[in-house]
Parts: sequence; structure tokens; C-alpha cells
Amino acid sequence: MKYRAEIDGLRALAVIPVILFHAGFELFSGGFVGVDVFFVISGYLITTILIEDIENKRFSIVNFYERRARRILPALFFVMLVCIPFAWMWMLPSQMKDFSQSLVAVSLFASNILFWRESGYFDVAAEEKPLLHTWSLAVEEQYYMLFPIFLILAWRFGKNRVFWMIVVMAAISLLLSEWGWRKHPTANFYLAPTRAWELFSGSIAAFIVQKQGVQKNNVLATLGLALIVFSILFYDETTPFPSVYALVPVLGVVLLVLYAEKETITAKLLSTKGFVGIGLISYSAYLWHQPLFAFARIRSFEHPSALTMFTLSVASLLLAFISSKYIEMPFRFGRYATKWTVIYSSLFGIALFLSMGLTGHFVNGTLTRLTMPANIAYESLGNRISYERLPCNWSSGFDDSDAYDGCIFGDIASLKNIVLVGDSHSQALSYVLNEWAVLNQKRVVWLKMNGCEYMPNLVRNYKSPRVDCNANHEEMISLIKALDADVILSFRWTFRMYPIDEIELDMPYQNSFGDVESETYREYFVYENGNFNTSSASKRRLLENFVTSIASASRTLFLVHPVPETAIDIFKRNFRYWASNGEILPELFIRESDYNSRNKFVVNIFDSLTTDNVVHIRPQNLFCDESKCFLQMNGVPLYLDDDHLGDNGARLIVNEIFSSAQ
Repeated sequence: MKYRAEIDGLRALAVIPVILFHAGFELFSGGFVGVDVFFVISGYLITTILIEDIENKRFSIVNFYERRARRILPALFFVMLVCIPFAWMWMLPSQMKDFSQSLVAVSLFASNILFWRESGYFDVAAEEKPLLHTWSLAVEEQYYMLFPIFLILAWRFGKNRVFWMIVVMAAISLLLSEWGWRKHPTANFYLAPTRAWELFSGSIAAFIVQKQGVQKNNVLATLGLALIVFSILFYDETTPFPSVYALVPVLGVVLLVLYAEKETITAKLLSTKGFVGIGLISYSAYLWHQPLFAFARIRSFEHPSALTMFTLSVASLLLAFISSKYIEMPFRFGRYATKWTVIYSSLFGIALFLSMGLTGHFVNGTLTRLTMPANIAYESLGNRISYERLPCNWSSGFDDSDAYDGCIFGDIASLKNIVLVGDSHSQALSYVLNEWAVLNQKRVVWLKMNGCEYMPNLVRNYKSPRVDCNANHEEMISLIKALDADVILSFRWTFRMYPIDEIELDMPYQNSFGDVESETYREYFVYENGNFNTSSASKRRLLENFVTSIASASRTLFLVHPVPETAIDIFKRNFRYWASNGEILPELFIRESDYNSRNKFVVNIFDSLTTDNVVHIRPQNLFCDESKCFLQMNGVPLYLDDDHLGDNGARLIVNEIFSSAQ
């Protein structure tokens, strides 16, 4: 295959925006499209090689896989090996377990599947996963495994028909991604079927170039470059991806491949020494940048500064130069380039990382050198707030309805009922509430709407199929009446209100110290009179109707106002401070003004509810004092993470509820 310097220059245009995007520089808000650029380039190069080998009758599937292993694995395994001691020194046990699982997944070329499965409400912050970026390598590796087999089997039907088969497969994959971002956005992002069309676009370009050569067209080549730059500068994380939006950078790469003949202005620009030099080390640069950023964030007590992230970006290029020269090149072209050396080294590396990863998984990450002090040693958040981990008695009969999920705890033999209604914020109260109920001979019935977003007519995704949430809600109300119960109502209220068209709320939430919540932003809509909207009037009606309907069914309704959301993961903040200083923080707080500005919409609505049997429980009065809202007082943590209370904080709420009841 004839060398094209502009392709290496294009690699530089892909990797630099990816690095700067992950470093947090807003100018490169669409830098993630660099991955899509890499996909098209890979599809083009691999297909070109395969066509030439097949037509010249020298194709060997074993030789192909050996060349791919030679190209990909040495540098990848070296970076993984370097990551391990830093993970051991700096990671929490839960992070170490996740890291161990990623070692296994990368070794099996399935890290995209792992990160798809991990993504969710209780997942650790993506920016603290050193091997997160290997999901794209896994997509390419899965393409490398299957595409050559398809090509050699389909070649018997003729080259022209194979071309149109690829076109059809690309179209199907594109349509699948357009459906996927609406229905299953995380799977759509990570999995190969919805990314394949980008690789196939490169394959299509390879067939065209193989037939007619690279054409000279300054206008189309410049347009291709402009499309890529446009998507880098103007796309952002809210852009559905992959989808038809990805056609912009993908088409840009295809135009460059087809029309950036070496005499065009664009090809000359991309062929300059700077672009080509970075392009030649782009693979290693891509491998290095995410571990550097992740470990910097793990190690830092505060968010790394822009200067720190820029320095690490430059460091990724310097490390890339070293590993490219001393790892990549020797295994590709030097004395380590014999077939059996590559094969044995690859098998050894796979076995090594599999064994280390499986060990870390089965010992739950305790391979880390860090051990938690007793006063911050909570269970993991996923276990603490998980539905399955509630102190439930499942023989209650309250979990049999299609309208709601339910369980009982406390004194299950008692006939005096308390009903707990809400989301994970109510679940955070359940452990302390269970202790109180056992001592005071009360039975607690926990209820959660089944198949609905807790409040009737509140929907997270207006395109999702709707169930009759009003009917489910009415059945739950009937049960509360039948139990003749007091009700505790606790939600992450404000989170479920945004966006509100007439009111500004940070999405995701950011406190005045600059900390940003890790929760993935979601849009919540009200389904009202056949329409979906986010107006303040509709959300006010929703909240008022929801609370008053439960109050009407309750003996006494204990309405828990919003708990301060902090945007600070207190567990990690304490742990990192302790790891560096040998002690935990004496106190940790946000400004009370943050609470007021964040929650005034919900609090004002609640304050307007004057029903006699509603008792207002105001966490602001319990957690805030002298313009501060405390997350930790006298070395005692009140929270599990950035918005869920731990037992110490939950005890303040539960004690307030029952002191009000007396």
C-alpha cells in the first residue's frame, strides 16, 4: 500500500482534540469526534491492505492477526503494566476492583462491553477510569476479528457485490445508531454494531480509491477538513452520538481520503512535519493520555487545574514519543518483530493481565495498599442504596402488585404502620429508620412506583413507551389508606425538576466552590394534556398534586424538604485527604446560599402547602448554620457521596421526624 503522509497528519488532527477534550478544555467541546476520525482511518487502511492481499493471493488470516497484534498489543500492554503500581498506591478498593475488571476486559478485547455494562447511577466517575479509552480499541479489535473473515468469504461473489454489501451494512448500522441514541444511548455509544458504519465508511472509501486512485480536488478536500474542524469546535457532550450528527466528521474524513491528493492545499498542510510527527505517535499518545488524566484526578484533593491538565497533555505526547520509539517500533520492525516473538509475547501479556485482573475482582479490590479508617468505612454506595440491599422482608405481600415495588422492615409483626415513599434519598433513610422502628415496635412499608418515574406524569424520556402511572399511583394511595399509616416522603426533589424553562438551574449541579456533581444529566418532562413540557407552572402543579394526594391518604405526612446537594463526593474527599495527611477532614461544607439558590423553586412550593396533617422536615435547619451547610462535622461524615446521606446524616432526619410526631 502506497504511503500517504496526509493520513498520518489526519491522525494528529484526531488525537489532539481527543486529548484536549478529555483534559476539559471547552474550546474542544467536540474533541470526542477524534475517535470517529480514527475509526474511518482504520476502516480505510485495513480494507486497503486486505483488498491488496486478496487480489495478489497472499492473504493469510493468521498473518493478518499477527500484524494487528504487533501493531496494537505491545504499547497497550506496556501502558497497562505502568498503570498497575499507581492503581495499587492511589485507588480506593472499589476503584481497584473496577480497574481489575478493566484489565480482564482489555485483555479479552471487550472493554467496550464492560464500560457499557458498568455505566449507570452507581458507576464511578468515568474520568477516574484509567483504561476507559480502550473501549474504542475494543471496537476496532472486534472489527479486525470479523471483517477479514467476511471479506474472504464474500469475495467469491465478486468485488462489486462485496462493495454494495458493505454499503448496505453501513446503512443498517447507521440506522441502528440513530435508533440507539434515542432508546439505549449508552449501548449505542460503546457497542460495535452502532459504530460499525464509521469503520465501513473507511472501507467504502478504500474500494473507491482502489478503483480510481486518490483524486485532486481542493474544494472537496478543504470541505472535508472544515467538516472535521466544525464538529470538533461546535459539537459537545449533549450532541447525540453516534447518530446522523456523526456523518459530519465521518464524511469529512472520507472526502479527505478520496480527494486530498498530495498536491492539494489540504494534503500539503496535513503532510507538514508537525502533523505527521504527531500522527506517527498518535496511537501511543491516545493510550497515555487517559491514564495520566485519571490518576491525576484520583490523586488530587481538588480538581486538577487547567495548567496541570495542559502539562499532562504535553506529557502524554512525550511519553508517546518514548513508547513509540522503544516499544512500538521494535515490535513492528525491529529485532522483536519475529512472528513467534510477537505471538508468545501477546499470549503472555494476555495471561498476565487476565490473572491479575481476576485476582483483583475476586478479592474485591483489596489488593490496593489503602485501607479505610473505621470512621469513613461505609459500605459501597451501590450496596448501601441498592433496592436489593434494603433491610426488607420479602414475604410481606407488598411486593406483589404491578403498581409498585414494596417491602417491610422494622418490627414486621406490628400493626402500627409507617409508609416510606420516595427514591434513593428515601432508601438512604431506611437503615436508621429500621433501627428506630424495631426499638419502637413500628412496621415500615417501603413503596416505590413500578415502571414509572415515582411521580405520576413525570417522565425521564418523553420518547419512551408510557405506562398508566396515574393508575399505579392511585393503587399506591389506596394501600396507604388501607394501612392507616403515617407517611415519610423523601425525594431528590430538585434534581427531578430540571430543566425548568423559566428558571436557571445548573445542569449538572455546580456549587460555588467549583465542584460539579458526577450524576449524568437527565431531562425530566411533565406529561400533561397530551403534551410534554418543562414549564414551571406544569411542574408546580405536578409537585402540588403529588404531595397533596399522598397527604390526603396519610394520617400524618412527614414531608422531607430537599437535602443539600453538594457536588462533593465526601467519601472520596475524605479518603484522599487521609491518604495524604493521615487524618480525615474535621469539617466539610458548602455555602448555604448554594442550597437556597438550588432549591428555592421546590421549597417555595412546599412552603405554600398548609394542609393540617403535613409536617415539614427541613434539612436546611439540621445541616446548615452560619451560612454553611455541613457535609461533615467534628470529623463525622454525614453523607455517603455528593447527595445521599449516610447513617449519621439520616439519623438527624429520622430524629427530627419523630420528635415532631410527639
